[in-house]
Amino acid sequence: MSRQLDSAALTTQFPRRERLKAKMSAKDESKVETVKSEEDKATQTSPLTSTKVANFSATASQWEIYDFYQEEIKRRDKSSHQSIKEEEFEDSQIKTHDIAHLAGLARYVEGKVFHRAYADILYDFKHFEDASDEFRGEKGTLLPLWKFEYDKAKSLPVTALCWDQKHNDLFAVGLGSDEFTQQGGGMLVLYTLRNPNYPEFIFNTVSGVMCVDIHEHLSHLVAVGLYDGCVAVYNLGKKSDEPFWNSRANPGRHKGAVTQVKWQKDDLDSNHNFISVSADGRVVSWTLVKHELVFTDMIKLPVPDTIPDNLKDVFSTVGTNLDFHKQKDNFLVGTEYGKIHKGSKLYNRFVETYDAHFMNVTRVRWNPFHPDVFISCSWDWMVKIWDQTMKFPMFTFELEIGAAVTDVAWAPYSSTVFAAVTTEGKVHVFDLSINKYEALCQQKVVSKKTKLFNIEFNPVHPIIIVGDGHGHVTSLKLSPNLRKMPKDKKGQELPMSPEVEKAKMEQLLSSLR
Repeated sequence: MSRQLDSAALTTQFPRRERLKAKMSAKDESKVETVKSEEDKATQTSPLTSTKVANFSATASQWEIYDFYQEEIKRRDKSSHQSIKEEEFEDSQIKTHDIAHLAGLARYVEGKVFHRAYADILYDFKHFEDASDEFRGEKGTLLPLWKFEYDKAKSLPVTALCWDQKHNDLFAVGLGSDEFTQQGGGMLVLYTLRNPNYPEFIFNTVSGVMCVDIHEHLSHLVAVGLYDGCVAVYNLGKKSDEPFWNSRANPGRHKGAVTQVKWQKDDLDSNHNFISVSADGRVVSWTLVKHELVFTDMIKLPVPDTIPDNLKDVFSTVGTNLDFHKQKDNFLVGTEYGKIHKGSKLYNRFVETYDAHFMNVTRVRWNPFHPDVFISCSWDWMVKIWDQTMKFPMFTFELEIGAAVTDVAWAPYSSTVFAAVTTEGKVHVFDLSINKYEALCQQKVVSKKTKLFNIEFNPVHPIIIVGDGHGHVTSLKLSPNLRKMPKDKKGQELPMSPEVEKAKMEQLLSSLR
């Protein structure tokens, strides 16, 4: 049967097609071979004559079609799973950002809660003055403020304290042990007076922290010395638990416990540097160059004559602490055999030795106002004040019989005021311009059988902090009698200035020379 339809039949069955052909011009008819129906247009196209067409033919079995569909399903599942992961990652990034954004708000809320909970202590810290000082004569007292403690550090004694000179409410605490038989890990924590409940920064160390120093101008740089002979520098601006600079793999690493570190002025290449002293007798300068510490040996401490010659090479208990003069290139090093060595940083040699104490010198510090005066304390119960031009001490104070003096510090507001702590848990505060023979305050500030190891004056506020053998730091406010300002002949208070304070100490020394 013929499948051909005549023209009339086509016109009758497909009237729309005929109308479309009538509307088309001759030019359009030359480009299109056959006009398809609406159904055909959805599935077929007629390429232009200028388009190149490639002939292709192939066969496909049912299994090939099935395999193709399975692969396509897997591909789509994989792409959708990947898109879900990307969305989750983006969500996590947003959440992290949100948490970081909320951290500041949480800290603000925490500060408000603290201010409300400790409103009385905050008022005492800022405004309270002990009116009973008027009836004590020249004596004074210490008002307890806050106790700073961290649960994970209760078993570690406080080995070092240091205030931040730039942010005067922040201080660093070193935790470890100076006893050879009780060694383990240590901690470096930083507290602020605005929140005594929890540290601002916490760093765990492999060995016990023996000393700590915050850079005077760059307070994000904190140098520490460890019991195992390493020195390290933490960068508080980096969110890392590890020190940014470390001497653990450095050939200049100390062979004994590092007992003191002190930041110095930047070198000629503007590199930050600090100096350390160790029980191995070496005084070493460390320079921060990119991500490594470059060491330079400065001086080797002399070994005492009491050590046999065959043991002098292995003698490893010499240097205990040091302090650098802020105006000159001189520095002091206390030793475990009672001597104090004065060295010159310019010439890298010792220029003077003082037979200071009978036992270990626990601390030596320059006076912040008078360039020739320094103070020392020892396990022999003594505190001594020296004029570097003299071979003998200008003042000697025996604090408590049987109680070692573990630390001493000058007040930042007076050249004649200093405070010391003992293993009996007492704080002793002196003002030589008022009383040259005994302390104005002797006060026990910790519980029984608790030793005090460190003391530091706040650079601005009239408070001190003391560290004990249980990892606690206690802050105390000095009463008015302990921070009297110098007065002129008419009884008027003189403005505080380095010149006035230096003259006050010089007048005191001139009467003893």
